[in-house]
Amino acid sequence: MIWLNQIVQGVLLGGYYALIACGLSFMFGVMRVINLAHGSLAVLAAYVLWLLADRYEISPFLGLGLVLPAMAALGWVLQRAVLERSARGGLLVPILSTFGLAIVIDNLLFEQFGADTRSLAPYIDTLSYDSWTITDDIYVGELAALIFATAVVLLGGLQLFLSFTPLGRAIRATAEDPDTVGLVGIDARTVNAAATAIAMVTVGLAGGALAMRATFDPYAGAPQLIFAFEAAVIGGAGSLWGTLLGGIVLGVAQTIGAQISPQGFLIAGHAVFLAVLFARLWRGRIADWVRIRRGRIA
Repeated sequence: MIWLNQIVQGVLLGGYYALIACGLSFMFGVMRVINLAHGSLAVLAAYVLWLLADRYEISPFLGLGLVLPAMAALGWVLQRAVLERSARGGLLVPILSTFGLAIVIDNLLFEQFGADTRSLAPYIDTLSYDSWTITDDIYVGELAALIFATAVVLLGGLQLFLSFTPLGRAIRATAEDPDTVGLVGIDARTVNAAATAIAMVTVGLAGGALAMRATFDPYAGAPQLIFAFEAAVIGGAGSLWGTLLGGIVLGVAQTIGAQISPQGFLIAGHAVFLAVLFARLWRGRIADWVRIRRGRIA
């Protein structure tokens, strides 16, 4: 039952990874941009929620009502002021631009808040540690279940949005051919700005989840970016439901690794990520080799 409990905890942890990877995967799928400031922006949202709770006694859940529109506006400005301009310089320049943005955000947060760790757990009453007892060995944390449900609803909502709304179809069309969509009256600049705003809303949700389930500091963005990147790659970058699957695979690998060895939490996750990455890189060559071997035998 211990192993079953580890798998359950891994699935729930995967919900958080899917939530934080959602915006990264969405931006890559739509604009082919790898946003290296993704983790730092999530931490920025976490700090704003903490500030609202600590200084103004606003519940973190109510604070999301203020933070999410602000993150959407920030995404629109980010696209128009940074990503759109840097994209004119080639594929590498937007990546370097977001890397520089991450450094700026991290250091500004350090300058403002110092190196102390903070958390929203004291502001959500007992939700941070309450759990449901399934059996004597299996427990399901209420906050972990809420984060997992949020990830499923968010990813499902985005999938429906892309499939059945005019803006969603415009985003998909712009992702396929941003130059040609102008011929049918679609403004690619506006569509990309809207897509970035949507991605930043998901980043705001991920920042809230991070702050409620754990502690964070000004430099917590880098490890969150790594987890988001690994979940997106395992599930297939640009695939929304694949992001959920990738998050679950990463979370289960980490919890099983932690059960095997206290140092195995991160190692097992990185190992699964590398295994999936190499399998994808070599999948075509292995298929060609098998095809050639079958041809020779025939």
